[in-house]
Amino acid sequence: MFEKTTLANGIRVVTERMPELHSVSVGFWVETGSRHEDVSLSGISHFLEHMIFRGTKTRSALDIAKEIDSVGGVLNAFTDREFSCYYAKVLGDKLPKAIDILSDLLLNSLFDPEDIEKERKVILQELHMIEDSPDDLIHDLFSESVWRGHPLSYPVIGRVSTVARIKRDDLLQALNSHYRGSNLLVCAAGDVDHHDLVRQVEAAFESFDTSAASGESFVPEHHTDLKITEKDLEQVHLCLGCKGIPQSHPDRFAMNLINSILGASMSSRLFQTVREEYGLAYSIYSYLNSHSDVGSLVIYSGTSPEDVPQLLDVTLEQLRGLKNKRIAEEELQRTKEQLKGGLLLSLESSDNRMSRLAKGEIFLGQQYGIHEIIDGIERVTPDIIMQLANSLFVDDSLNLQLIGRVDSSQFSADALNLS
Repeated sequence: MFEKTTLANGIRVVTERMPELHSVSVGFWVETGSRHEDVSLSGISHFLEHMIFRGTKTRSALDIAKEIDSVGGVLNAFTDREFSCYYAKVLGDKLPKAIDILSDLLLNSLFDPEDIEKERKVILQELHMIEDSPDDLIHDLFSESVWRGHPLSYPVIGRVSTVARIKRDDLLQALNSHYRGSNLLVCAAGDVDHHDLVRQVEAAFESFDTSAASGESFVPEHHTDLKITEKDLEQVHLCLGCKGIPQSHPDRFAMNLINSILGASMSSRLFQTVREEYGLAYSIYSYLNSHSDVGSLVIYSGTSPEDVPQLLDVTLEQLRGLKNKRIAEEELQRTKEQLKGGLLLSLESSDNRMSRLAKGEIFLGQQYGIHEIIDGIERVTPDIIMQLANSLFVDDSLNLQLIGRVDSSQFSADALNLS
């Protein structure tokens, strides 16, 4: 059962009790990420997340690690484009300890100047690691191109030039601007009592700023593009994408089915044709890059330079197939069962349940039960799939990014068409 309480200071507390579990996963979700940053300080949300673990007024970084280890728990954090999350997983009776540590991190972090410089070096090393990993870098290049001119296009981790210029005052300003009651969401799933958690959060954040978080983000425009980034690599890594839909779109169930049919598994059309039938790539898959107000469908692959044109031809043919030919009922039903099975298996984990609570609140403004989700999947028909594919898979939404040794004379933008 889902329960939700909004505190006087604007903090929302959402829980789902799972009586069969001895553990509980709790997350403090702050609705701020790379899309809420100024371009000159790109990566500051991620930098802030790192610094919050560097020590508080009463706990050193080592103390924090020892304290969570002493109760057999897990403590971590991550930053995304639209939110930052600080989370813990502990036994149910240790939840007060987890709340105490997490609230201390968010309220009392020191931002010691020496620690800032140490963490800057760590993040710069992380950036260099991505630069040396073209199969990671290509996804950032795609987002940078498709949402160009909008903060959503910025890499979450930032750029070397922006991370190098972030100062202590910038971090504190970001903290004060975005870490406020109306932006904070506390979610817990597992062995949790809702009213006990509300009391703990209320006590811990009694002095939390209740004013509205600063800054509004405008809706980005989807851009078409073809760009080659020359690099001396054995393979060419590419991302081909087109328009998708936002997280809350009424056709989100159909969009997930399209992604599954196209390239989300080993039985998908792309995997079976590109890898199994033609042997053009070891890795090929598709994914949905969906946000609160926009989305894209992205296909990734890595192949030899001479096979790029054929791989693109085969990939585009699979997109055309979803537009022009009604999917067989048997394939659609098999994909529905795959999607439902994956969903049900994921719900056996309190971590996934907790994340679903947060994303439901952030993107949908409410929680949907498993039966409602399954019903939404089941209502999708072949005609709905075909209509959605025709509305999204259009020539003026295609965006292709490539890294490697690419012979540009082998193909042109004119060859990228879905007509």
